[in-house]
Amino acid sequence: MTGTTATAEPRWLDEQEMAAWLPLIRVVQELPQAIDRRLREEAGITHTYYAMLANLAAAPDRMLTMGELARLTATSPSRLTHAVAVLEQRGWVTKEHCPSDRRSQYAVLTDAGQELLERIAPGHVAQVRELVFDRLTPDQVRSLADIATALVAPGGPLGDA
Repeated sequence: MTGTTATAEPRWLDEQEMAAWLPLIRVVQELPQAIDRRLREEAGITHTYYAMLANLAAAPDRMLTMGELARLTATSPSRLTHAVAVLEQRGWVTKEHCPSDRRSQYAVLTDAGQELLERIAPGHVAQVRELVFDRLTPDQVRSLADIATALVAPGGPLGDA
């Protein structure tokens, strides 16, 4: 056959890998849905919006460049622009131009955004504890941190995603 290249046989997952992979896929699919459901009920926002607000709250002066906020929340620039516009409409975030680089903009958490976080954070943290950490031993928490860090580390499979 012309125009085709030989491909190597796939490296199929073994039994132990499948035993890890299938529950991981379920967690990856179901955990965000459960968190989103509760945040939508309490505040009318998704977990992605919550993560944006929380990252801004943790930043110096409650502000980050749009690029840094996109990176921290694993959000595409176009999705971030839309999200920040929604958060602006609700009065939780403002945008400011960078004085040293007019091409860059900052997202800034407003007092109203900070107040929202302070109101909904306790319920969010309680849910995260209930769904994840209360079910794990301290050793499992350390292992989870090691595994997640390895997967999202720069140069790792998801670190450049």
